[in-house]
Amino acid sequence: MEKEKEKEVKLMGAWFSPYVHRVAWVLKLKGIQYEYVEEKLNNKSSLLHACNPVYHKIPVLLHHGKPIAESLFIIEYIDETWKQNPILPTHPYDRAMARFWAPYIDQTILEGSKRALYVEGEQLNKDIKQVSDAMEVLEGLLKGKKYFGGETTGFLDIAFGWIAIWLDAIDEVSGVRFFDPHRYPLLHNWKNKFREMDAVKDSLFPMGKLVCFFRKYRQYSKLRLSEATK
Repeated sequence: MEKEKEKEVKLMGAWFSPYVHRVAWVLKLKGIQYEYVEEKLNNKSSLLHACNPVYHKIPVLLHHGKPIAESLFIIEYIDETWKQNPILPTHPYDRAMARFWAPYIDQTILEGSKRALYVEGEQLNKDIKQVSDAMEVLEGLLKGKKYFGGETTGFLDIAFGWIAIWLDAIDEVSGVRFFDPHRYPLLHNWKNKFREMDAVKDSLFPMGKLVCFFRKYRQYSKLRLSEATK
């Protein structure tokens, strides 16, 4: 019966999206069988529009045909639906803190580092400081811990996992060194442990592929910015 239930899981996403990968990591950590559907974001499917009619974005999880959007909400849904290998902290305070820090890091490090690929001058300096300040916060959260979840991987490790993979490629393309292992030794050690997890190893791809993607993203974003300021 459980196997039949698991087969009713479908994940809609794109290979380059950290939001999609964090959902896939949780599914793998919990041993949930699922079908992956790659979306072309320049030609979104009618299924994606129907499943996420508000934002028309990935990822979307379909469970028995019912859609759930937004990666952090999806992770919570998965954790509450499949109880094995829990992801969220058990204590209410720890859960509240996890829910606070996850979107904060998305808004600061993820969005700030992406903007650094195409902005210049004062805005670039602001984004560098924003990312740097948030990285210091993460370094502090790891004090005395192996993982953000403590002794084992948890919700925040999954939420921040993109940093261990994508940020190196962003550094190379932007020319800004966001991830300095000497400045963030705890984050550096966490990064190496996270990348060695079985659920994560399977999702790793050649760094050159990510670098190529971000170069194209940079060109496209600079062109759009230039057209918007004309």
